[in-house]
Amino acid sequence: MMPYYQTSCSSSGSNLDSQPSFHSVPSINSLSHDQSLCLNLDTHHQCIATVKGENSYTSSLVLAGKFLFTGSSDKEICMWEQRALISTLDASIIDTVIAGKGAVKSLVILADKVFSAHQDHKIRVWRIVNHNSDTPKIVHLSTLPIISDRALKFMIPKNHVQIRRHKKSTWVHHVDTVSALALSNDESFLYSVSWDRTLKIWRTNDFKCLESVANAHDDAINALEISHDGDVFTGSADKTIKIWRKGFEEKKHSLVCTLEKHKSGVNALAVGRSSTHSVLYSGACDRSILVWEKDEGGDMVLVGALRGHKKSILCLAVVADLVCSGSADKTVRVWRGVERCYSCLSVIQGHSGPVKCLTVTSDQQLPSDTTSCYVLYTASLDGETKVWKIFVPLL
Repeated sequence: MMPYYQTSCSSSGSNLDSQPSFHSVPSINSLSHDQSLCLNLDTHHQCIATVKGENSYTSSLVLAGKFLFTGSSDKEICMWEQRALISTLDASIIDTVIAGKGAVKSLVILADKVFSAHQDHKIRVWRIVNHNSDTPKIVHLSTLPIISDRALKFMIPKNHVQIRRHKKSTWVHHVDTVSALALSNDESFLYSVSWDRTLKIWRTNDFKCLESVANAHDDAINALEISHDGDVFTGSADKTIKIWRKGFEEKKHSLVCTLEKHKSGVNALAVGRSSTHSVLYSGACDRSILVWEKDEGGDMVLVGALRGHKKSILCLAVVADLVCSGSADKTVRVWRGVERCYSCLSVIQGHSGPVKCLTVTSDQQLPSDTTSCYVLYTASLDGETKVWKIFVPLL
């Protein structure tokens, strides 16, 4: 099976090869002189740890309490202790499990449970046993769809849907790589998207599949995010971002809006928050990060684009007022926004391959009156996962 990063940009292209940029969307990293001085003062970063896989690369990352979980391109899920990685102590793996076939595409954490999305079309659920001990274990709990879902839907003909010319499947099944997962804000529901172009919703207390939006996009769905007010964003190789919403008394999600400003496949989404509303960041093969905000009427409007990467945007993460972007150009950029004005604080170099995934968190161990410290985890197709500390001056 061809790897994800060679097929997700479009049906005929690769998201490791940058697509032509476009100039119809204005850049928004233009600041006044005073703002530029403030945003760029004494920002610096340092690599504090590097972990290298033997025969694979890290394809997904998630932080959970004192642990970092990584999913590999070769079906491994590993649990690391954050403190050991940050303090450059012995950064050995606490526990490892192997499941399915191919890459682990996405990981999310709910209390003592880990949900993992796989290239073999499955979602798996794991429990962290002895969560508070020094030697916790990852134990398999379930595989979605669960057996009762599969059996019930299989027996009823109306639950079968056409997936190829001569093949049918029940609607609870993903029939291609599960590319991304996200939890609802109240953690009652798990959302999943796939290259099969569907969006599915699962109940987290019993893992039952409640809903499947067929043909949610015209091509593979690569990215998924939930806003602070519950809107569901999906980004696709069809170049669009779609917004889905379920009303208070409605049983199903419906399409609210389609955002169509990207000129090539959408690979990454991230949600931040301004003083009053959610901000959506989208990264694509066109090398730009588009910034969307809600207007007074509640509609998402395009504010502008963050430009600087030389190749496709592959991953995004947000913490506080920072946006981190990883690219096929082998770099990570750290951006900060102030009242719709953005500046690139750092260009982080150190990987020898495209940066496939990243996550970032605030470092509470280094309080300062003048500087904020963040810990950034980055993983590349070069097989290395790196840990960085980023020091940013307070505004």
